[in-house]
Amino acid sequence: MSSSLRIAYCVGIDLGSTTTKAVVLGDDARVLGRGITNSRSNYDVACQVALGEALIHTRFSLIEEQLRGPTARTQVQAFERRFRAEQYRSQLVALDQTVRRLAKDAPAGFGALLDALLDAMHAEIEALYAADAQRKSDFFRDLAGSRWMELATGLSRGVTGAFDRLAGLFDKAILEVENSTEAVGTFDQHAQHALRRMPDAGDELARGVRAVLGLELTQIGSVGTGYGRQRLPFPEGRIRSEILCHGLGAHHMFPATRTVLDIGGQDTKAIQVDAQGIVTSFQMNDRCAAGCGRYLGYIADEMNLGLHELGPLASKATRQVKINSTCTVFAGAELRERLSLGEKREDILGGLHRAIILRAMSLLARSGGVEDEFTFTGVVARNQEAVRALRRLIAENYGERKLNISPDSIYTGALGAALFALRDARSGRTSLEVLT
Repeated sequence: MSSSLRIAYCVGIDLGSTTTKAVVLGDDARVLGRGITNSRSNYDVACQVALGEALIHTRFSLIEEQLRGPTARTQVQAFERRFRAEQYRSQLVALDQTVRRLAKDAPAGFGALLDALLDAMHAEIEALYAADAQRKSDFFRDLAGSRWMELATGLSRGVTGAFDRLAGLFDKAILEVENSTEAVGTFDQHAQHALRRMPDAGDELARGVRAVLGLELTQIGSVGTGYGRQRLPFPEGRIRSEILCHGLGAHHMFPATRTVLDIGGQDTKAIQVDAQGIVTSFQMNDRCAAGCGRYLGYIADEMNLGLHELGPLASKATRQVKINSTCTVFAGAELRERLSLGEKREDILGGLHRAIILRAMSLLARSGGVEDEFTFTGVVARNQEAVRALRRLIAENYGERKLNISPDSIYTGALGAALFALRDARSGRTSLEVLT
């Protein structure tokens, strides 16, 4: 790491339909950090939270560089767990204060029930962030929501109307808490608390953390993109199309990329790029969520499954049921009809994954086909059954192609936006206005 106390960076923000992503890029084009949060109705806050998370991740990376020893990764992971516990605690305190304010006129006896629920949530923080803990989500809304509902179910048993009142109270309070940057807190604040709660951390980690706390991170450029880019708090000159950003981002991750398929939460994009990552042609389905992440989420809800369970269950299919529609509006009706006819869930899901990829193959064909190398990005790229279906259909239609999938593929659009911001900064065309 440079001995300078100032690190310049550019940021790319990708405001998607379900999540907002941020990538922090050093002035040497190295990815320093990534951040993600639920997309909100308050887009200014969504951008700030995603950027805040990316800068936190940046500081973790810089701490690891400071340590450099064989145990650096392990030490930073332990510190990050402790840090995340402090961050969760901060947001839980804000939730605690908010629900108590909203419940001030609740009927007698409800206060004791609320006290018990909140006390239980505070008491389980250490267990949630233990080294071997398996959390359902790292988004505060999702994690706190799942714990709230589980605890509310047990505590309200036998008390008429108590669960509905508790559930409604959470729904109101979380809207305030998740849109509060104060509730999230700052890196300095949580890092100091985390170190104090790690008496066995060792001098090396403490020195590394304090060294990074002393660094000044200076934003020199920013570009926004994504499904909701027109709602981003950016001047028009700092907005780029998601097609251009996904193409450039995929090319940066895999320089030999010539074809890109992105299946996100709300749309599907088939993109052709040249040797410099410049888009030469594309096709996009953005009129409905058919075959995208939101469609899969709807199917998961209909089947009472987690989104992450769809792929593994589909992989157990012994036959693929032909799915006539991948339209979200009609998905529930067709799904229920198939189940009523005795079709197995795994066979239905196997056919559904194939139908989704067939839609994507049509876009790929219209954009110019599949060249070698081929990069798959977006939230659906995390679904292994979708990946298997894609591999099979590409081989059948185009022969063998090298398929690239990055574990950070969800950040492809934000990465491309950050690269555009860096280009602008180097050419002197960028505004130095800081998002936060």
